[in-house]
Amino acid sequence: MNNTNDLIGLINSNYHKFSKGQKQIAQFIIDHYDKAAFMTAAKIGETVDVSESTVVRFASSLGYSGFPELQKALQVLIKNKLTTVQRIGLDDDIVNDKDKLHKKIIKNEMNNMRNMFENFDIEALDKATEIIMNAKKVYILGLRTSSTLSNYLGFYLDVILDNVKVLNNSGVNSLYEEIIRIKETDVLIVISYPRYSKITIDATKFIKEHNTKIVAITDTEASPVYNIADVSLLAKSNIVSFIDSLVGPLAMINNLIINIGLQEKDDIVEYYNRLEQLWDNNSIYQNDNN
Repeated sequence: MNNTNDLIGLINSNYHKFSKGQKQIAQFIIDHYDKAAFMTAAKIGETVDVSESTVVRFASSLGYSGFPELQKALQVLIKNKLTTVQRIGLDDDIVNDKDKLHKKIIKNEMNNMRNMFENFDIEALDKATEIIMNAKKVYILGLRTSSTLSNYLGFYLDVILDNVKVLNNSGVNSLYEEIIRIKETDVLIVISYPRYSKITIDATKFIKEHNTKIVAITDTEASPVYNIADVSLLAKSNIVSFIDSLVGPLAMINNLIINIGLQEKDDIVEYYNRLEQLWDNNSIYQNDNN
């Protein structure tokens, strides 16, 4: 079962085949998919007054290997649909238990990092590094929350390379004035996370049409930039509350920076030796002698 984007349509088309209990589950998911995506099979069963096994069989009847796969499909479905207000509502059940809430947030980050560790694609990282190293100019695009990530990546790549430009500080008109200059010999590193920015997607498509290489840093294969890119580096960022989690994406970006840095190690050492002298001469940092 691959078409997660039309999950509600799938449920509706099979509705007449469901048992009475399965129809109760189906209706609950249709009406409350934003909540169902973060509930266990047991909790859904309790909510609609059916057994946990009925919920599991419901998932199987839709073609999923089990309830976890259905739950994952629901989470992919809602990632780009939930408003900030709806995200805040996800924590209604634990809002009065701050210890539980904060542990949930930390556990979510740990799960994201564990997923990256277990599924890390070193070949994709090496391919992305090769594309970037061979590019005449490196452009970095990430809007809204992703602008924090693009600025961070741009800061360190600018230390390693001398051909880096971050695009995210531009207005829409200025952005298109800049990307029209991108050539086939360049590369665009696009950073895109839910809620996916339409401007980012449209700009990436425009650049791809001009045969420029694309490196994407995004969350899943369902991301709208995944199929546009020549190579994608995946780092999950699950929904916890109204803020976007940047821990996983930042870890992936650090891996990319280090992988590129290993190609230019001698130049980086020389650069930082010169910077240290400059910092000392101008008392940029506090030290024991000051």
